[in-house]
Amino acid sequence: MRTLFKGGSVVSGSGAKRADLAVENEKITELGRNLKGDFDRVVDVSGCLLFPGFIDAHTHFDLDVCNTTTADDFYTGSRAALRGGTTTVIDFACPNKGESLHYGLDLWHKKADGRTFCDYGFHMTIDDWNESIRAELPDMFAKGISSFKMYMTYPAMMVGDQCLYWALKELKSLGGICGVHCENAGVIDGMIAERKNAGELSPASHPLTRPPYLEAEAVSRLLRIAQAADCPVVIVHLTNQEALKEVEHARARGQKVFVETCPQYLLLDDSVYFNEDYSQAARYVCAPPIREKGQQALLWKALRRGDIQTISTDHCSFTLAQKEMGRGDFTRIPGGLPGVETRGELIYSYGVAAKRISLGRMCRALSENPARLYGLFPRKGRLHPGSDADIVVYDPGASHVIRADDCVANVDYNPYEGFVTAGGIRQVWLRGRLSVEDGKVLDETPQGRYMARGKCSL
Repeated sequence: MRTLFKGGSVVSGSGAKRADLAVENEKITELGRNLKGDFDRVVDVSGCLLFPGFIDAHTHFDLDVCNTTTADDFYTGSRAALRGGTTTVIDFACPNKGESLHYGLDLWHKKADGRTFCDYGFHMTIDDWNESIRAELPDMFAKGISSFKMYMTYPAMMVGDQCLYWALKELKSLGGICGVHCENAGVIDGMIAERKNAGELSPASHPLTRPPYLEAEAVSRLLRIAQAADCPVVIVHLTNQEALKEVEHARARGQKVFVETCPQYLLLDDSVYFNEDYSQAARYVCAPPIREKGQQALLWKALRRGDIQTISTDHCSFTLAQKEMGRGDFTRIPGGLPGVETRGELIYSYGVAAKRISLGRMCRALSENPARLYGLFPRKGRLHPGSDADIVVYDPGASHVIRADDCVANVDYNPYEGFVTAGGIRQVWLRGRLSVEDGKVLDETPQGRYMARGKCSL
């Protein structure tokens, strides 16, 4: 099957240029003006932007959290991702303490294989460090796992500084990369205890017990440990300027540090937690928390300068009924937000159309950089001969209002309810197959494939 996309503008990390795009079966074969040839179908994309399929490198599908399980599994979550222009997700295989990495990987394959609508890969969480775990690492790379995740908070998942150091040294020797959740667990626990003792148990206590400077402290500590290990790291879901300054200091020392942020930190502010309606406030509980409004402009500026490399979602969805588990104790609220379905339209609308970032910067943050960072480039992340024909056809004239009722994620609210988009996604093509059109997912059965990944090339 040969397909010609005619009349659109192809977006890359350098910007947009008018060009036709030729696809044969699953691959892009040609890019240029006024392409000629014998095509089975011609798709008129006049006036539209053609993005490489978006990559969300931070999702949590079918994850057990806080004595419950996320509302979205791989079936529903990946379907929502595809509808939102995300053609590849990288989720987290999460063995519990005492379990092997192989057990965690096998478990996540059972959750995802044959049930995922978009292409997918896994990071591997390291929440234990011992000789057995160390010995498993080379085989993880052989199985296409080249990136890892560690936590500096959450007792069930965190490791101490010594183990973090040893793990980073080992990953450095193997050519891997590690993303780290940075918050100071000890002081946060102390602040939580103080709030509980004072009877301050509403969602308003959540951001007050996880202040931005405790994120910045953990970022600083991680980066000094990474300096000692001589290992590149990724700061996941960075939220504030103080944390970003620690990254700037490390880069000035010559360290290689990559930074991810999320739409909730770019578009929402901490006033959401101070709503007297518990249900309204609890739905926004996530970690790190959403910050005060002034941080938004600082994060957009960092994106524009290239100081932040990727925008993922940390999609970790719960229904309102699940959020009710924390009524009377904010620490029992399952933490996380849905976001995988709306990321592309939000970043275009409130980033590109609002002139906060360029088209090229959006393409780098949502497609090219995550592909390079996580070993998927050049198969993913660009529209170029030889790459997979993962294509998002974006119509700048198709503005609409975001409503939970229109979304397909398995959750009964949307944190961006009522946001007005500048344009919208007309079509999504997964490896040359039309999978979404005008908001409707056309694939009746999951078509996603596991992506064994190589090493970082960013």
